[in-house]
Amino acid sequence: MPDPFLTLLPRRDTDSLKWRLYPPDVLPLWVADMDFPSPEPVLEALRRRVEHGVLGYPESAMSPEAGAEGLREVLVARMAERYGWVIRAEELVFIPGVVTGFNLACHAVGEPGDGVLVQPPVYMPFLGAAQTAGKVRQDVPLVQVAGGAYEVDWEAFEAAITGRTRLFLLCSPHNPVGRVWRREELRRMADICLRHGVTLCSDEIHCDLLFEGRSHVPMASLDPEVARHTITLMAPSKTFNIAGLACSFAIIQDPALRRRYLHARQGLVPMVNLLGMVAAEAAYRDGQPWLDGLLRTLDGNRRLLAEAVPRDLPGLRMAPVEGTYLAWLDCREAGLEPGPARFFLDRARVALNDGEAFGPGGEGFVRLNFGCPRSVLEEALQRMGRALADR
Repeated sequence: MPDPFLTLLPRRDTDSLKWRLYPPDVLPLWVADMDFPSPEPVLEALRRRVEHGVLGYPESAMSPEAGAEGLREVLVARMAERYGWVIRAEELVFIPGVVTGFNLACHAVGEPGDGVLVQPPVYMPFLGAAQTAGKVRQDVPLVQVAGGAYEVDWEAFEAAITGRTRLFLLCSPHNPVGRVWRREELRRMADICLRHGVTLCSDEIHCDLLFEGRSHVPMASLDPEVARHTITLMAPSKTFNIAGLACSFAIIQDPALRRRYLHARQGLVPMVNLLGMVAAEAAYRDGQPWLDGLLRTLDGNRRLLAEAVPRDLPGLRMAPVEGTYLAWLDCREAGLEPGPARFFLDRARVALNDGEAFGPGGEGFVRLNFGCPRSVLEEALQRMGRALADR
């Protein structure tokens, strides 16, 4: 069987946001959408469901706590096997997306005017979630240390919490800076939040995409007290490249918090896509061999970037990538005008995410998606290197 991670499939005629936003001569390495075909067990499960011929309402259309017994069973087993985290099937709430999930958390926790803590530079939708719920965003920026890695400024973290802070939105692993938070870091965040009565909402969508022996620790798995105050968000979408099927889930172990969360979605959040749930179950049940191959490919691309950036892209530095398939490139020393994202788009015909969109601390950076065949990444790096040399 041919290696699914070597060949670039044509996507411009598939209504692909990634490939259609820019002209055909641009290599798109921006939105977090990989260019690899989804696992064959997922595709086969979808074929079987479509061939059945009836695509009516799933049981979960009546209640997000009902139906999908097979998927619930797989997820309960997965949490126990991977993390030693014991959850129950009824603690799973299916939602159409993780962004929907943390916006719901902002609606469910606190009152209008209360504070929501975020750690920029961070995934763009984090920045607007508080405002959509009538809350106030409270920034506590991550700090970059020697070697380009990011850490939490602990004094600033606690000082940012006020008497009206009600929710902390955590990105774990962190997008875009690539950190995989250690258990002791999560413990410290949780202790500070619990001490101040702050609920945690942890976006863990990239939890399966880790490198160099890193281990993901779900925030809620730390202990039962943390679990009672935590909304955990996960999805197969990034892991198995099925974002277009709109299936994610929240794990909320405290019944009262879960009721508030479910109440917040009433009349606003649609049911989860039927085929998305079919795909999710197949991915989690039978997709591990594919995921193993994906991780080898991504790690090779990550290593290629780590070698090429300092060697071939003068003035650029890359933060260490411990997780995700996103590289965070510091372009400040290069002095690229009118900004690094626009420079590489205009001069190299490579589309990257502008770091400013990730909030304070993102100025002068770009985010590069290396979830693509190696040949595509090599061409993009060559283009970027030529553009820098020709300035």
